[in-house]
Amino acid sequence: MTTNTADTPQTQTATGARGFVPLPEKAGRALATVGGGLTAVSAFLSWTWTAKFPGDLTYYGSPAGLQWLVLVTGLLTALFGLSSYGVKGLGWLTPAGADAAVKLSALAAFATAWFTIIAIIVELGGIVNLEPGGFFLAAVSLLALLGALALPFERPVPEAPDPEDTSWEQFKHNASQQWATVKASLASGPVRPTPALPSYLEILLIAVLLGIGLGIFTFGITTPYQELFIGFLITAAFGFAALNKAGLIARFSAITGRHRNVSLIGAFVAAAAFPFTQTDDQYATLGVNILIFATVALGLNIVVGLTGLLDLGYVAFLGVGAYTAALVSGSPNSPFGVHLPFWAALLIGAGASMVFGVLIGAPTLRLRGDYLAIVTLGFGEIFRISMNNLDGVSGPDVTNGPNGISSIPNVDMFGFDFGAEHTVAGFTIGRFANYFLLMLLITLIVVMVFRRSSESRIGRAWVAIREDETAAEAMGINGFRVKLIAFALGATLAGLAGAVQAHVSYTVTPEQYVFANTVPPNSAFLLAAVVLGGMGTISGPLIGGSLLFLIPNKLQGMDEYQLLVFGIALIVLMRLRPEGIIPNRRNQLELHQDMEAPTVLGKAGV
Repeated sequence: MTTNTADTPQTQTATGARGFVPLPEKAGRALATVGGGLTAVSAFLSWTWTAKFPGDLTYYGSPAGLQWLVLVTGLLTALFGLSSYGVKGLGWLTPAGADAAVKLSALAAFATAWFTIIAIIVELGGIVNLEPGGFFLAAVSLLALLGALALPFERPVPEAPDPEDTSWEQFKHNASQQWATVKASLASGPVRPTPALPSYLEILLIAVLLGIGLGIFTFGITTPYQELFIGFLITAAFGFAALNKAGLIARFSAITGRHRNVSLIGAFVAAAAFPFTQTDDQYATLGVNILIFATVALGLNIVVGLTGLLDLGYVAFLGVGAYTAALVSGSPNSPFGVHLPFWAALLIGAGASMVFGVLIGAPTLRLRGDYLAIVTLGFGEIFRISMNNLDGVSGPDVTNGPNGISSIPNVDMFGFDFGAEHTVAGFTIGRFANYFLLMLLITLIVVMVFRRSSESRIGRAWVAIREDETAAEAMGINGFRVKLIAFALGATLAGLAGAVQAHVSYTVTPEQYVFANTVPPNSAFLLAAVVLGGMGTISGPLIGGSLLFLIPNKLQGMDEYQLLVFGIALIVLMRLRPEGIIPNRRNQLELHQDMEAPTVLGKAGV
């Protein structure tokens, strides 16, 4: 197929360009704004007459469950709509333009509302179970969406197909043109420069944002039923996209970038407040396991995101740290019969993982690409099989075979028993809350190591190897040594998390460390967490790991379809946002060549 290069402009702003719905722009803007406000009002109405639907949506004037999500998305649509009118005081909401934000927030409200309505009809057995408030919700959320879709956008200039193309090539060409139109309808304009605020106001704004983030995390992790969690995912996905298109994410990122240390410390203070929002250990259990999974994903980000090495057996390093710590922590199943302090077990577990990282990396890191991926996949399987065979029958009795090492004692440091309940400032925190705070400290260490190493000379060498290993070596970088350091450091960080995991779970078994299954952590989900979250960033793998651990645990009723849903979501996200949820600036520029490059490319990878 030949390319027509005669028309270089790819988009044009057509005079009087319209959206997908044939309505005048003013009418569409008014409809979206009013519809968003009415959608928020509908959250105070009764949607069904019976409390059999989870969340009890039968009350007037008292939103509950899914109604809170509709209230938030409706208000967001109305605010973005008012901002598009130039209402004084609301212009800061849309530094990159309001139209795309209105469309996505209206879509969030519509999707959440109609998901709830369909769920009520399906679960309760018919449309008769809807109250007038439910019908009102369906109507106003649809009107808001129709109004938003009537807003104009930059329409791409259609490129004529080559007359010599086959019918299949013409079909692909037409599909790409339609996809370009959809992307243009959601495209935002350039972000206006962030106005300078006094430092104390910016720090106060950071504190408010962290408080909102803590509330969102707490709401998501404590959703008591499946329907509410699905609604939360819909709202969070489209809501984040709307904030991003409005330019708020870029604006807030610029503010936090000016106060990086304050933002980092504040983020961990907000995370440390999570156990104090819980009355028992029901959700603290999820919290500590999310931290373990996300921390290991951040360690893998050194290998995959910074250095560009495809490691498919990384979960084995988590297992090495866990098994090593379990063997020296006083378990009755350990053949060594030693009970070292936790800090010693932690260091030994991290050291053992580092040694294995060097032993595996030294003979294999001269390979590249698919060959390296196959070797690391083999190492992961060798580790699991070896732990199975060290049972006293197939090999020496070290790991108790498939039964694993059980009855691992709780951590006791400086007289503080992590297995017992403690009262702090009037709050009672249980076993898993204690381990959550301990794992949060480990996560902070891992984040600091990642941040310092990525900004050092060795970090720049990793990025150079990732971009072009041949060119990096030609400039004097010892590629093998640099890759081995990355492999060893990534393994060490996984070993730290593994030592904590052994004490949290009481038992370490080989089945916990496989390449892929429906329950993380495993190598496939770890790699997906790095890619989906954003390779080469700090917050990306933490957010990606949190989502990929939380979703399977919250959607356990979909056991048969979990991997199918996960695969579809993976395809959609990689199509819409291949750079990940929290993108590395350099990767974002490579994947979206129509974006404006930053003035200083040296900061692109931060």
